[in-house]
Amino acid sequence: MDVHLNMSLLYILLSLSAVAYLVIHKFSNSSGRTRLPPGSFGWPIVGETLELQRLGRCGRSDEFPMQRMKKYNLEIFKTHLFGEKTITLCGATGNKFLFTGEKTYVLTWWPNSLKKLFGDSFFTAPYDEAVRTRKVVSSFLQQEVMNQLVERFDRTCKNCLQKDWSARNQVLAFALIKAYAFSVACDMFASMDDPDWQKTILDEFNILLKGVFQLPIYSPGTRHYKAVKSAAAIRQELIKLIQSRRRLQVDLDRRVERNLISHLIETKNENGELLSDKEIADNVILLMNAGHDTSSSTMTMMMKYLAESPDCYNKVFKDDISKMKYSWNVVSEVLRMSPPAQGTFRKAKVDFTFKGFSIPKGWTVWWTTSTTHKSEEYFPNPETFDPLRFSRDDITPYSFVPFGGGSRMCPGREFAKVEILVFLHNLVNMFKWELVFPNEVISVDPMPASSKGLPVYLYSHPNL
Repeated sequence: MDVHLNMSLLYILLSLSAVAYLVIHKFSNSSGRTRLPPGSFGWPIVGETLELQRLGRCGRSDEFPMQRMKKYNLEIFKTHLFGEKTITLCGATGNKFLFTGEKTYVLTWWPNSLKKLFGDSFFTAPYDEAVRTRKVVSSFLQQEVMNQLVERFDRTCKNCLQKDWSARNQVLAFALIKAYAFSVACDMFASMDDPDWQKTILDEFNILLKGVFQLPIYSPGTRHYKAVKSAAAIRQELIKLIQSRRRLQVDLDRRVERNLISHLIETKNENGELLSDKEIADNVILLMNAGHDTSSSTMTMMMKYLAESPDCYNKVFKDDISKMKYSWNVVSEVLRMSPPAQGTFRKAKVDFTFKGFSIPKGWTVWWTTSTTHKSEEYFPNPETFDPLRFSRDDITPYSFVPFGGGSRMCPGREFAKVEILVFLHNLVNMFKWELVFPNEVISVDPMPASSKGLPVYLYSHPNL
């Protein structure tokens, strides 16, 4: 009887999937004279999401858009990702169109899986509300403020390297880099240095990250379900902290060091409104997540590339600390080859055309970093690690886009720049290192990460 029941359920599921596929297929071809770009919607319901994720886990995420560009010989194709009919615009021309077309042709959009994680943050809020909140947040993250906080970055970095790195001959670099980055985020965004609190929140963030860019299936056991639960736990802890900090704000003798939470508590938006506790918590969740996960990925990949490029390491070691120009070229090349964000989404506000093809209102539009970062057209020998390419002035506009572009360019780019450069300077002045596994696979899920945690052999710098 159980066999018959299971077969019946399977039949019903397949029938529903077939009906869904027919509805999607009919809709995609019901636009009369509308000329949609070539492409495939993949499997019913899941589309091509699983294929994108599979390639990422194999370290070949670039292949998804690049293969389709080659197949159709176009810089545009259609697909179906994260439950949405999606048009992908490729190349610098596509990037420029989307970055300059904000609010005219497209609006920023994120999958429902992310909206449930980051709530009322400027990342997922409606356009006008997001712009107001973004200005409040960005005023803390601007270059002038970050430069004033360099000593705090440096103090945290030195403490982490001395405590967790200096007494060891071999380390798992990714885990220790992540611990450093999270300590920085806790300090700058919350002035919270309690190690037990940090560990509890970091454990929840690790679960949250695994639920980013997943199919929004809210069912016990799924990555999305676990991520939503972890986001709620983090939010609850932050709201308690925010309420405590509100009480401290009126007591000038007990104020903590400058941090994002205190800034958001007392700064009004352009409408003269203060953010609610939940709005502050959601924005802090977003920035703590981005402020340690994306930079952790970049710093880990930076260690990998420098271990493979001794000449580049030596140039970083000799770099002028007052300018760190070559060091930033190294970071830029890491961001080109292994950007932590593989691209972002927009939603078509109106019907419009691109390269002779129609993009219907309401469809999702996706741009990716790899269609320019890994293109011979924009970066000759794209698989070669060459920081000097960023010393030239011939980078095609809209081709180097690790922080996005337009009005929604990542507001934390100055924070990331200081955090990474401080780490790089201290690291090369204290250590040299070798990869334990030179051929370690780099997967993308959803950010570049070494499959074994990037174990390295550490050596005290000979000049010490």
